[in-house]
Amino acid sequence: MEVRTLRYFVAVAEELHFGRAAARLHMSQPPLSRAIKRLESDLGAVLLHRSPAGVTLTPAGAVLLDEARTLLDRADRIRERVAAAAGAATVTVTVGILGDSTDPGAKRLAAAFRRLHPDVEVRVRETDLTDPTCGLRAGLVDIALTRGPFDETGLSVRGLRADPVGAVLRADDPLAHRATLKLADLADRQWFRFPAGTDPVWQAYWSGGEPREGPVVRAVQECMQAVLWNGTVGMTPLGHDHPEELAVVPLTDMAPSGVVVAWNEADANPLIGSFVRIATAAYRA
Repeated sequence: MEVRTLRYFVAVAEELHFGRAAARLHMSQPPLSRAIKRLESDLGAVLLHRSPAGVTLTPAGAVLLDEARTLLDRADRIRERVAAAAGAATVTVTVGILGDSTDPGAKRLAAAFRRLHPDVEVRVRETDLTDPTCGLRAGLVDIALTRGPFDETGLSVRGLRADPVGAVLRADDPLAHRATLKLADLADRQWFRFPAGTDPVWQAYWSGGEPREGPVVRAVQECMQAVLWNGTVGMTPLGHDHPEELAVVPLTDMAPSGVVVAWNEADANPLIGSFVRIATAAYRA
């Protein structure tokens, strides 16, 4: 049983789709399917149920997924410790974070990463709302814990969680007491906007797919202040804490905002693979 084959299996088990797993691994689907078949033959157990509806884990597959993640993290830790000893230097990874670092998923991720990689120095770079990749394209970070959607060209992106979104309004706004809203209900309002040059996919999502007029903001607090002072409206993920002067009403015609981890697809740093596996487990806990 090779480490590489275990990486293949984990990709399929997490994506539950051979095509997506192959794309994630930067390989074609036939050799991936053959590798999984050989693994099942070597272990004498069916690991995956395949059907037109997709892929599901068997009980044996679920056990292997748990064990494989542990083994792969151990293998990555061995590499980094040997590299550190050979280079007599501290191993570091720089993580870009967008938004709320108090998210329970992020807290679990930090604790699990520290437990599995105690010798790695994690440097955190918090960014504002103008760069959803948190400096990834500029080479300022190794990996980004952020939100989508954004332009994914040249990047690998793994979804961790999908959060419904709502309109953020002043608490005394006539719409604030509605149970739900639609984008059409906000069509005549001023919206907060991001600066020119911001990723157009990101900008379009947070503008509800329409060009808007309103104040330009860069940070979450600026968004909240624009609502408080000017009665501006905008969108925010549900479940976040807000001042009592504000209200958040679910939007029924907006797709959820995904919490994702992203990295440059050409980056072969084994710490990135470990970070992604730990993040996937932490956000699904």
